[in-house]
Amino acid sequence: MPLLHLNGTPTRVDADDDTPLLWVLRDHLGLTGTKFACGIGECGACTIHLDGQAVRACVVPLSAASGKQIRTIEAVAAGEGARIAKAWIAEQVPQCGYCQPGMIMAVSALLASNADPSDAEIDAAVTNLCRCGTQPRIRRAIQRAARARAAGSTKAADDATG
Repeated sequence: MPLLHLNGTPTRVDADDDTPLLWVLRDHLGLTGTKFACGIGECGACTIHLDGQAVRACVVPLSAASGKQIRTIEAVAAGEGARIAKAWIAEQVPQCGYCQPGMIMAVSALLASNADPSDAEIDAAVTNLCRCGTQPRIRRAIQRAARARAAGSTKAADDATG
């Protein structure tokens, strides 16, 4: 049984090594914040952090995740995710909301490695798809979240000007 380091907790899971990590998280471990959409790694709805990198869980086999640090939206939501979510609301990003967990995971990884990303860096790092077409608002929300992070406050995400 592979050992996962899931959201800071050692976790053993009984699944085949070639099972996509997405299904291990959702079906075996009950962490349903990570969403299924395309199943081929294109859309980003299933984005998680694997050893700090944003990856698409639908194309990562369990064997590739064994022994690595895995963070899901459930772990990120209370920390950096809260700041990003406040910026999302301030910029009116959420529409249907389905892509939001994966999007927040991608943005969280970006801001952890780049505190003040340019538009080009945002476009390169956050390749998640939003079918509702809120990409311009997403970019503004990322910039707002970066300013709030620099100010060290979740309140700044509400107050920062766009």
